[in-house]
Amino acid sequence: MAENETNGGAQGAAQNQQTAQAGPAAAVLAQYVKDLSFENPNAAKVFQALSNPEGPKPAIEVNVNVGARRMGEEAYEVDLKVTATSKVGEDTAFAVELLYAGLFGARNLPENMIEPFLLVQAPHILFPFARRIVADTVRDGGFSPLMLDPIDFAALYQQQRAAAAQQQPQQSGATSLGEIDLGEPQGNA
Repeated sequence: MAENETNGGAQGAAQNQQTAQAGPAAAVLAQYVKDLSFENPNAAKVFQALSNPEGPKPAIEVNVNVGARRMGEEAYEVDLKVTATSKVGEDTAFAVELLYAGLFGARNLPENMIEPFLLVQAPHILFPFARRIVADTVRDGGFSPLMLDPIDFAALYQQQRAAAAQQQPQQSGATSLGEIDLGEPQGNA
């Protein structure tokens, strides 16, 4: 009887493993900096202006964009592009541009879940790392660290989908939140 239970236990474990493999699964395979640029074109002039308490205050503009593309049968690359420009008066204090990416594996995701996963969940995972890189880069450039506010990618995705549905009910695919290319694989992943 003990042999029967052992055999049954192994078969049960194999069935559980097959069931787990058949269900939806997603994982971060890698995260990496694809491009990082920092410019401090008017350093002496800007630091002089910032040292004057009655001088102009810096104005900062931040833009974030998300892009995704299929890299293999079950692999997708998601790009999170962050650009920030600070001006003091008419002079550019600094400009930082970061293209931070992640390679995500997705198995057995329903078709209607792939786009939300790539444009909501994936950038949500990548953002804290990109935020730290931007803050450190700006700090290393001689300025106070630029601490980006958290982004609700889900709310942005819903707003963009609703706006796209109102403007062109027949259009599907990319939104202005990001671009997505789910065509042919783009690499050997």
